[in-house]
Amino acid sequence: MSRSHHKGGETTQRMLRVAELIRHAVAEMLSRGVVEDDVLASHVVTVPGVKMSPDLKLATIYVMPLGGKDTDAVLKALERHKKFMRGEIAHRINMKFAPDLRFRMDESFDNASKIDALLASPKVKRDLDHDDGEGAA
Repeated sequence: MSRSHHKGGETTQRMLRVAELIRHAVAEMLSRGVVEDDVLASHVVTVPGVKMSPDLKLATIYVMPLGGKDTDAVLKALERHKKFMRGEIAHRINMKFAPDLRFRMDESFDNASKIDALLASPKVKRDLDHDDGEGAA
C-alpha cells in the first residue's frame, strides 16, 4: 500500500513498531535514572503508551506517576529534559530522524475508574438486573 492510503489517521504497523520502541526506550531511561532530575528521581513513572504521527515526526508519550500524584511536576520535568531524551532515543533506536517528543498524562486509568464506578452504581445494577429478568421470559 502506498503512503497515500494512510492519510486518514489509520495506524500502520510501522507506526506501532516505532511507538513501542520509543515506549521501551523512555521507560528504560526513566527506570534507570538516565534523566537526572530530582522530580523524576523521586517518582516512579510508568509509560503505558506512545502514539506516533503518520509521518513518524511526532511521538506523543503517555505517562503516569505511581499513584497519580504530582502529575504537573512530572510533566514539567519531562518537558525540561525532552531535548536530551530525544537525543537518547535517537541513539537507542535506528531511525533516520528522531521524532519530536510530546508528553501527556495517561487518562485511561481515570476513565477506567469512572466506568467501574458507573457500573457499580445502584441505578445501573438495577437496570442490568431488570434486563436479565426480561431475557428469561
